[in-house]
Amino acid sequence: MPTSIATLFYAALILGLFWLDRDHRARASAALWLPVIWLSLAGSRSVSEWLQLTPPGASTALYLEGDPINRVVYSSLVGLGLVVLAFRGPKVLRLLQANGVVVVFLLYCALSLTWADYPDVGFKRWVKAIGDFVMVLIVVSDREPSVAIRRLLARTGFLLIPLSVLMIKYYPELARYYSVWDWTTNYCGVTTNKNSLGAICLLFGLASAWQFLAALYGEDRTGRNRRLIAHGAMLAMVIWLFRFTNSMTALACFLLGIAVLLVVEFRAIARKPFMVHVLVASLIAVPSAVLFVGLSPGVLKMMGRDPTLTDRTLIWDLLLAMTTNTWFGTWFGTGFENFWLGPRLEKIWSMYRWGPAQAHNGYIEIFLNLGWIGVALLAVILAIGYHKVMTDLSRRPSTGKLMLAYFVIGVVFNFTEAAFFRISAPVWFALLLAITKVPIVVETAPARIRPSLKSRSRAPEPRRIPQLVRS
Repeated sequence: MPTSIATLFYAALILGLFWLDRDHRARASAALWLPVIWLSLAGSRSVSEWLQLTPPGASTALYLEGDPINRVVYSSLVGLGLVVLAFRGPKVLRLLQANGVVVVFLLYCALSLTWADYPDVGFKRWVKAIGDFVMVLIVVSDREPSVAIRRLLARTGFLLIPLSVLMIKYYPELARYYSVWDWTTNYCGVTTNKNSLGAICLLFGLASAWQFLAALYGEDRTGRNRRLIAHGAMLAMVIWLFRFTNSMTALACFLLGIAVLLVVEFRAIARKPFMVHVLVASLIAVPSAVLFVGLSPGVLKMMGRDPTLTDRTLIWDLLLAMTTNTWFGTWFGTGFENFWLGPRLEKIWSMYRWGPAQAHNGYIEIFLNLGWIGVALLAVILAIGYHKVMTDLSRRPSTGKLMLAYFVIGVVFNFTEAAFFRISAPVWFALLLAITKVPIVVETAPARIRPSLKSRSRAPEPRRIPQLVRS
């Protein structure tokens, strides 16, 4: 098929997915397009990368200077998001109070810039981290949060997944790259590397699986066949893309998320918190044992990985040694998003020619930048977030199922990738969406009681007082 015709076909396919998934009864505010744009950029490429204005190859200077075009775009989105939240003042204040631990963590990140080597770089990245929270607040402060979540994931997924298929098949110069070590072909789709492509397949594949199961087993039959077709097509494209990603972390987390969605579909299990706790503990403990304890090394071999997790465990020892040489670094870290900058980055790249730019473990990454205090705050966030997810599962089972799946894959994904508080990690956005608490008073606005037309059509007649008749 010629490229131009294929482009038109996939454009029609995207429009068709939007049409099939329509629901005129559920309404979301126009401001929801801000999180859609934000998540689309986080899950694909930055504006300068789409415009091909970023210089090829990574350099330590690029990490320090950043990109002015991206800075303007992200700052504008954050500014517009703050304006939207300002108009929703009372709702947002209640949301901030309910999620105080996340606010405290972000404030500690800002405080850590006072002892960072590059506070200006850390501040720019802190603004982006604030942007994630702002966009999540826009979603959960919408008039119907569950509808907003569904629309956000559907709109973004309908854009990124079909475009990845199109680019891999018909624009290989933009969607493929070669490994500098063995010259094998890697596929990235709308993203910049295979792991990022795996991350968006994980995130939006689970969202479509959730929608597909809801249409298949849910009580609402309105538009059932349309939704089954739309999200069935999405799942087919996600499975096709997983064949090319070679991202074992994303694929393993996708299977874990599917297991969560299928198991909690049984009401006998979903209604018993103890059984759900056992399920979650098992799905987190088994990967931990395989990855860190060495249990069943044959599993790693079957997945095409060695015991070092492709040199990840080797670099962990080096990173921890570079941070724990002082008591201050152990407890407070190097400052928010400051570890992978300057001389430290140059030293690591001189030892590892493949140029790592993250610890490939979210918990170690938090420790490097924020020390044990940051790790402790993260643990509190996850503990409170899990309680919120379990509350959602009992109070709003439909949305709660997906939030539970996102929580599990968010915890496990960070075993081998650093995704916490990173704008380029859509898995973190999904986890933040799952753990953000929505007070009941925000979720359900009180209905206005209006008098009926019948009661307003006629005023009450004055009471007649009988008069005495004189004889």
